[in-house]
Amino acid sequence: MSNNLDKSINNNSIDNATVSSTDSATDTSSDSSVKHSDKQHQAPQGNANPVENTFTTDAVLQQQMLLMQMQQNQSKSDEINLDELWRVIWAGKLTIILISIVFAIATIFYALAQPNIYKASTIVAPVSNEAGAGGLSALAGQFGGLASMAGINLGAGQSDKTDLALEIIKSRSFIQRFIAKYELLVPLMAAEGWDMTTNTLIIDQAIYDPDNKKWKREVKLPKKAEPSYWEAFVVFSNLLSVSQDKSSSMITIDLEYFSPFMAQQWLTWLVNDVNEYMREQDKKEAQDSINYLTTQLKETKVASMETVFYQLIEEQTKNMMLTQVKTEYVLKTVDPAQVPEEKAKPKRALIVVLGTVLGGLISLIIIFVRHFATKNKTAVVNT
Repeated sequence: MSNNLDKSINNNSIDNATVSSTDSATDTSSDSSVKHSDKQHQAPQGNANPVENTFTTDAVLQQQMLLMQMQQNQSKSDEINLDELWRVIWAGKLTIILISIVFAIATIFYALAQPNIYKASTIVAPVSNEAGAGGLSALAGQFGGLASMAGINLGAGQSDKTDLALEIIKSRSFIQRFIAKYELLVPLMAAEGWDMTTNTLIIDQAIYDPDNKKWKREVKLPKKAEPSYWEAFVVFSNLLSVSQDKSSSMITIDLEYFSPFMAQQWLTWLVNDVNEYMREQDKKEAQDSINYLTTQLKETKVASMETVFYQLIEEQTKNMMLTQVKTEYVLKTVDPAQVPEEKAKPKRALIVVLGTVLGGLISLIIIFVRHFATKNKTAVVNT
């Protein structure tokens, strides 16, 4: 019986061990299955980041490549291709030729419509007055202060008179008197050309009526129908040119006008009048100085001062004599004005050439603008 009890106990132990081992195995398998399931659930989460990063990198690269391609296309469109330009020029050659011909014809008519302008020239030199200048210089060293009180400039040299004469030629007052003296208002303000066959001016009838001698031009206030001497001075100043060679002191005076004969005549009058003007000015100054010195001589009682006044009066009397003797008082004519035989302006050939070139440039601009405008429009439509 004891043996049977021992067997039963052993069998129970074995069964319990088996059950426990089975339970432990079951627990182990369940734990492992749980862990395996957790790994299966966790595995996709661990592998998601690299895929997303790869997708993002690819998108960025594609955007950068697209941007670079757009920039390359833009740079290609902006580049100036000489072959393309030549093809554009060749394709638009008819336009260039037609526009150039139109401009050439227009400039031909314009050049032919311009009146001929003739230029008369003269060369003058400063008049030297060595004898008078030497006497005055000697007196200036002795009695310069006293002479200046009397209004006498003993130190004035010939160069000063020459510079003064050149400025007087261009001065408003002198030119206005010159225009009024020789009645140049109509030739300056109403003439539009010169008839070579009759040697007469062509007067614009819309400005001046030569039959009735009446001004007809239409202007706005404050101007009047009859031009002022200020307007005539501006026109005359544009016709006159004065230049001096500093090395030789030679002076060249040019005057341009429709009529070559009138240009030569006006220039001769101009040189003569400026000499006359300077002579009259010096004559008046010398006479005023003599009158003043004579008055002072009568009032002085000092013998030494009387000697001074006599010497000053003597020099001013010499100046008076020089003003009456010399015809070319300040400016001596070296090469007198001649009637020009060839026109100075307009240069019709140059006008036509420049007009044709201008037409060609304008035609090039037109075909280039038209070509690139069409090209850009096509590119916008394609995009």
